[in-house]
Amino acid sequence: MNRRDFMKSTVVAGATAAFARPVEAAVAPSDRITVGFIGCGARAHEHLDDVKAMAGVEVVAVADAYAGRAERARARTGGRAAIVGDYREILANPAVDAVFVVTPDHWHKAMVVEALAAKKDVYVEKPMSYSIEDGLAMVAAAKKSDRIVQVGSQGVSGPDMIKARELVKAGKIGQVVMVRAAYNRNSASGAWLYPIPPDASPSTVNWEQFIGSAPKRPFDLERFFRWRCYWDYSGGVATDLFVHLVSWLNFVTDAKMPSGIMATGENYGFKKTHEVPDTVNALLVYPENFTANLCCTLDNARGSESGLEVLGTEGSLLLRGGGVTLRPESKHEDNRWVVKSWPEALEKAYYDDPKIKAIESPETWDAQTTAGEEHWGTEGRDASYVHVGNFFDCVRTRKQPYEDAVFGHRAAACAHMVNRSIREKKMVEWDFAADKTI
Repeated sequence: MNRRDFMKSTVVAGATAAFARPVEAAVAPSDRITVGFIGCGARAHEHLDDVKAMAGVEVVAVADAYAGRAERARARTGGRAAIVGDYREILANPAVDAVFVVTPDHWHKAMVVEALAAKKDVYVEKPMSYSIEDGLAMVAAAKKSDRIVQVGSQGVSGPDMIKARELVKAGKIGQVVMVRAAYNRNSASGAWLYPIPPDASPSTVNWEQFIGSAPKRPFDLERFFRWRCYWDYSGGVATDLFVHLVSWLNFVTDAKMPSGIMATGENYGFKKTHEVPDTVNALLVYPENFTANLCCTLDNARGSESGLEVLGTEGSLLLRGGGVTLRPESKHEDNRWVVKSWPEALEKAYYDDPKIKAIESPETWDAQTTAGEEHWGTEGRDASYVHVGNFFDCVRTRKQPYEDAVFGHRAAACAHMVNRSIREKKMVEWDFAADKTI
């Protein structure tokens, strides 16, 4: 889904008020926040643009294993940020208040744990962890620290998600029984086959810095710039796109974690370029008495619309393109095909019964289920901007964000369970006491 496309029919007025103060408000010099960026890839540059538009925040240092991205990041700060060769220099700098960790997944644990130990507040891109064990270590470090940790699955700050959560809590769709979620693509860039800069070479790319704790391999620009295609650095579809879907559905339904996950994954269109599957389907069983169906393919974007559908006993919520639609259930019955096989007198008596007329009569047989349908759209700043603003608001107020380390660990853990289920061809269960798989 393109989160920068907005539905402009009906505005969800004030939907973000509970999550962020106006981020454009004037900020006193004493409230100035200094930021270091660890990792300066494409997503980091989007964050840089958002940070530049916020009062009282300044990016003072950037680091990346590819020199070109670090130089472009510095240019985006007007030349004010320093380029450092090792992220630990940023953590050691007492003048840096907070860091953005926007690196390949396999680096997240080390950088976040070290940043917390260095007394830095942390914004870490999703998925929070490369493995469940990494997630547990990060949660432990966050609980031990007095620092802010916010995970970057930005949808939970979107007014569409907040409105949907309010509607579910208010009982507008009754008991949630099923969630359907999809995130489909059909392009090379959508499958992470990004263009590689022409100047990329051993002289501009620090290969050893990129590899870190991952298995040692020869210099490979494909792996460096298209790392989501490889198990060494990523969990593919599950840790990229499914983490968004799980974050949305957990937030909207106020669920914590599925008790079990069964998944399948295949590679149909990218066998030569991807180790990870390009088509994944998963069934998540939640103890809150509903199931969730998650699907993603990188081979088709038009067959089913990306988004979230929350189905309840009294209605449905459809979240697509930044908008929310509430569609009430139709409770009218239509037993014509059965009753017309009865003797004619019994058929007539059936429809003359007042109790039957209340739920089933010719006047209601053609009623449309769209009766009473409501829609809310959004406009203004997108969820990414608001999410970053929420982080800085938490830095100033010292209130932990909704998408904290525990939330991020569980969303990422679902993705890791999906991949384990694919590999082991069985259902993977969750141990709620230990906060890890059984």
